[in-house]
Amino acid sequence: MVENGMDLRVRRIAAGKLRRYTNFTFMTYLRNFDVVLKNIADFFRIIGGFIQSFFRLLFNRPDVIFLKGGYVCLPVGVVARFLRIPYVIHDSDAVPGLTNRVLSKHATKIATGMPLEYYSYPEGKAEWTGIPINEEFVPANASKQKIAKRELGFDADEPLVVLTGGSLGAEHINVALRAILPKLLKSTSVLLVAGRERYPEMMDLKEYEKWEDGRLKSNFRMLEFSSEMYKLFTAADIVVSRAGASTMTELSAMAKAVIMVPNYKLPGYHQVKNAEVYEQANAAVVVEDLKMSEDPELLYKAIKKLLGDKEKREELSANLKKFSKDNAAENLAKTVISVAKDK
Repeated sequence: MVENGMDLRVRRIAAGKLRRYTNFTFMTYLRNFDVVLKNIADFFRIIGGFIQSFFRLLFNRPDVIFLKGGYVCLPVGVVARFLRIPYVIHDSDAVPGLTNRVLSKHATKIATGMPLEYYSYPEGKAEWTGIPINEEFVPANASKQKIAKRELGFDADEPLVVLTGGSLGAEHINVALRAILPKLLKSTSVLLVAGRERYPEMMDLKEYEKWEDGRLKSNFRMLEFSSEMYKLFTAADIVVSRAGASTMTELSAMAKAVIMVPNYKLPGYHQVKNAEVYEQANAAVVVEDLKMSEDPELLYKAIKKLLGDKEKREELSANLKKFSKDNAAENLAKTVISVAKDK
């Protein structure tokens, strides 16, 4: 594989994951036996991954291994420890996942996406490096924000709320917006990134999106997905999003005012705990997913309140910016290289 002029050799190993859902009881698993069968099948994939990792690391003997977390890293990390090969792990979320909890004990270095005060790792071993993101996620002044609004087709002098659930979409955010959109449009422009999986089921909202001669004539627009989210965030006065580590890193780098709706279904409540960190630091407003699903008015009230309080938006954005770490990719590279040199 050739990437950016470099010839990179990519080797894959078998991987499997333990499907753990925080809202599943024992009886729920029995009713969803396909999940149990997938876990059983993945157990054997994990065994295969251990075998592949052992032979590849035995014969290649890298100076250092970088492990980003996630189930695919478990066999590599365990085998690296057995073969006495140093490795560096990276934690994006405020709470380590199962794999990183297992691997952290023997990691040579631990890089984190958030400040060290939010982790219980040993001080000498952990380092706040940040999370690498596209260099175009930077703060924008009022002039650049107005230009971005115009490029998207909106009135530059009207506030803009951007809602996104990630590339696949977030059903609960989409559905809540459907319920509150008519009255929300009376006070703000709205852009929804519905997501690749959710876009078809949200097509009824297209009735609010009016075009004439190739120009947007309404204050609503819906996209399936955007590969240039930094442009959408630049234009936004308020962003409504999930609380995933990468998205929040992008938003903190841009110093945006954010309303977070964390996904409560993920194993370990990672997004919920991420959101708690930001909320306690007065760096974001949090709307609980389940409560919003039952009462979409909660989202409307949160947006409406923040739209009417410029001082609060500025306070949130300034506090969120404190979670941003410049030069994260360079920081990570230096950490990994230092471990290789100290071998």
